[in-house]
Amino acid sequence: MTDVVVVGLGAFGSAALWRLAARGVDVVGIERQGIGHAFGSSHGTTRLFRVACMEHPGLTEIARKSLNLWTELGARNDATYVRQTGSLNVGAPDSRPVQGARLAAATASAPTTDLTHDELRERFPQYNLAADDVAVWDPGAGICYAEPAVRAHVAEAQRLGATVYPHTMVTAVDVRPDGVTVRTPTTTITAEQVVISTGAWLSKLVPGLTLSPRRTPLFWFQPKDPASDAFRLENFPSFIWEFADGRGLWGHGSGDDFLVKVGLDGAERDRDVDPDELDRYIHPRKDIAELSAAIADHFPALDPEPVKLMPCMVTDSPDGQFLAGRYDERVVIAGGDSGHGFKHCAGLGELLAQITTKETPFTDVSFVDPHRF
Repeated sequence: MTDVVVVGLGAFGSAALWRLAARGVDVVGIERQGIGHAFGSSHGTTRLFRVACMEHPGLTEIARKSLNLWTELGARNDATYVRQTGSLNVGAPDSRPVQGARLAAATASAPTTDLTHDELRERFPQYNLAADDVAVWDPGAGICYAEPAVRAHVAEAQRLGATVYPHTMVTAVDVRPDGVTVRTPTTTITAEQVVISTGAWLSKLVPGLTLSPRRTPLFWFQPKDPASDAFRLENFPSFIWEFADGRGLWGHGSGDDFLVKVGLDGAERDRDVDPDELDRYIHPRKDIAELSAAIADHFPALDPEPVKLMPCMVTDSPDGQFLAGRYDERVVIAGGDSGHGFKHCAGLGELLAQITTKETPFTDVSFVDPHRF
C-alpha cells in the first residue's frame, strides 16, 4: 500500500504530486494522457500570471507561493516558468478588473499603480479605449509557461521518488474506511489517501460536485504590420479588459517563440459539455467571428484573423473559485479552475500536499473549501 495516489496530472495534480514527493511521501501519479498533453485544460503555451488577483483577495498569497516555487524549480532546472512583465487590469473605474485588483492589492499589500485614462492611452497606444477606461498596473504579474511547468512538476516528483503512470485511465476510485483502491485497465493501486484532480472530468470521479465544463478555444494573432514591435510582449504585456457590456478581452503580446494570444470573456456558449465528447473542430463563424470583431474594434493595429487556434476547456464552479481541499477522510480534491487556475497551480499543489499530510496550510483556504456549497 502506498501513502497517496494522485489521479490526474494536469496543472493542479502535477503540482500536488511534486509537493507530496518533496515531503518524502510515498506517492503515485496517474494520468490518462501523456504528461503535458493538449486534451484538457493545462496547455496553450502560455497563461496569464497575476499577483493582485481580481477573483478573490485570498488568491494573492497562493500566486506568491507559486512564483516562489517556480523560481526555485527554475533555478534547479535552468528554466523559466514565470516571466514577470507586468499586467494591466483595464475597464471603467467600477469594473470588476479594476475594483478587484485594487481590493486584492490592498488586502495583501501587493504593490500596484493606478493609471488614469490619459496615462493608459499614452503608455499603451495599442488600445482603442472607451472614454472612461482606466487601469491598474500590477508589476509582479506576467505570463507562465503551461506545458513546461506541468512536465517539470512531474519530472521533479519522479526525481524525488514518485512513481508515475502516464497514458493510464482510471476507471474507478473505491473509498473504504481503511483506505482507497484506484483501478485502471492495467493496474490496481491501494493507498491511504487519494488526491483527485482530473479537471473537466472531476465530477465523473466525484459525483455530486456542482461543476460545469465548457469548451474554450485558444487563439493567436499577429500585428497587421509584420515589422511592428507594438505587440511584442515587452510593449504589450498581459492584460484583462472589461467592456461596458460585460464582455471583455484578455491576453498578452508575442515573444521569441509564441504569438500574440488573445481570448474573449463573456461569450455564453458551449457550456456543460461532456469532456469525453468535446467538439474539437474549429467553427469559423461560431468560434472566430465575435472575437475577431472585438479585436478589430479594440486593437485596430492587430490583424483580427487568427493565425493559430486550438480547443481547450474551462471548468466553472458556481462562485468562480476553485474547489480544493479535503472531501472526506480519504479523499482530497482539486478542480473548478473557472478560467483562472494555472497561475496558482504550484501554490495550490503546496496547499494540497499540506492538506493531505494534515499540516497547517500556509494561507487561508476556506474560500476554496469544496464543501462551501
